[in-house]
Amino acid sequence: MPMPVQNFCAFLPQPRASVGLFFRLLRLIALLTALPASANGPVTVTDLAGRSVRIPARVERILLGEGRLLPALAILEPGDPSARLAGMMGDFEQLDAAGYAQWRERFPRLDAVPRVGRSQAGSFSDERALQLRPQVAIFGLGGGHGPGERDREALARLEAAGVAVVFVDFRHDPLGNTPRSIRVLGQVLGQSERAAAFNAYWQQQLQRVRQRLAERKPAAPTVFLESRVGLMSECCDTMVGMMGRLLDAAGGRNVARGLLPGEQGMLNPELLLARQPAVYIGTAIGSVPQTPQQQRQQQASQRIVLGAGATPEMARASLRGSLRRPLISPLQAVQQGRAHAIWHHFYNSPFNVVAVQAMAQWLHPDLFADLDPRQTLQEMYRRFQPIALRGEYWISVEP
Repeated sequence: MPMPVQNFCAFLPQPRASVGLFFRLLRLIALLTALPASANGPVTVTDLAGRSVRIPARVERILLGEGRLLPALAILEPGDPSARLAGMMGDFEQLDAAGYAQWRERFPRLDAVPRVGRSQAGSFSDERALQLRPQVAIFGLGGGHGPGERDREALARLEAAGVAVVFVDFRHDPLGNTPRSIRVLGQVLGQSERAAAFNAYWQQQLQRVRQRLAERKPAAPTVFLESRVGLMSECCDTMVGMMGRLLDAAGGRNVARGLLPGEQGMLNPELLLARQPAVYIGTAIGSVPQTPQQQRQQQASQRIVLGAGATPEMARASLRGSLRRPLISPLQAVQQGRAHAIWHHFYNSPFNVVAVQAMAQWLHPDLFADLDPRQTLQEMYRRFQPIALRGEYWISVEP
């Protein structure tokens, strides 16, 4: 707050006061007016692991425990989200090369951000992380592709060095923890109003599905959700957690529910043939090739291509190719055209509500004929991302 003129005049030197005192007072006034608003002191947040974490007043050096958390960070960073990155894991460019290429095109500095590991949690180097002197480290709850809350030794070393470690979660309880995670990130970055704006829109879009399902109570069709199509030669990798939770919210009945010991696992193909699910949905880990080697790998695999840079024609052709596999093609859902694919990385994304809308339309086409998931995603990018939406993120075998 500026000092009132009459108060300032009281400090002006009288004729016999020293010139040195006058200039010392001017320097003091300049210092007080230059202090940032965040100089009020650090804040304390409760992260998604239930830990109370003290955050510095000015956060200028951030470590990302998963590179694919960058879009979540960008929701709260209206400028350049790479500017405050002291380090990050290398999973983004390895697991979603086309998506990373779009971000690198917009922010070339990303390639220069030091990597503290590859795409597996075990590759994380706490020694390298400490050398980068981060103030805050943002990790995903439960680990996966970066350190988790059970990696006690690594956490202890970081915290002993004064690093504030914060856990968020878009993976294990996506619909319960996405708004909580965005709220925590908003507190960490001093962007609580922006976090509230994103959460309000996200909740509104989720409610469009939840409310209609609750009011109309349609029968839930049975669904086989095949995970990471083409990653393994055998069938049938599936999920009841992660993307499976989004399927539940969309009004589907997962045929793997009650058959897996954890969040994901393998189903017997004979069981699928016996039960004949009404709908098939595959998750796509294929992306538009960025190098000749990736192009050869994509052509040799049966992965479905979705995500950044993908076109509808490219996506649909790859889906049709994957459906020719001997253990998938006999499914009635495939033979009768009730087969779809969705971008796998929605399982760890704050934009997961869009996947709920897309699957709700597939499962209940009459009930959700007015939904436009593409428009929902476009609006999220327009308001909360620094890059444009370019690509296809879900597709059906029939146009």
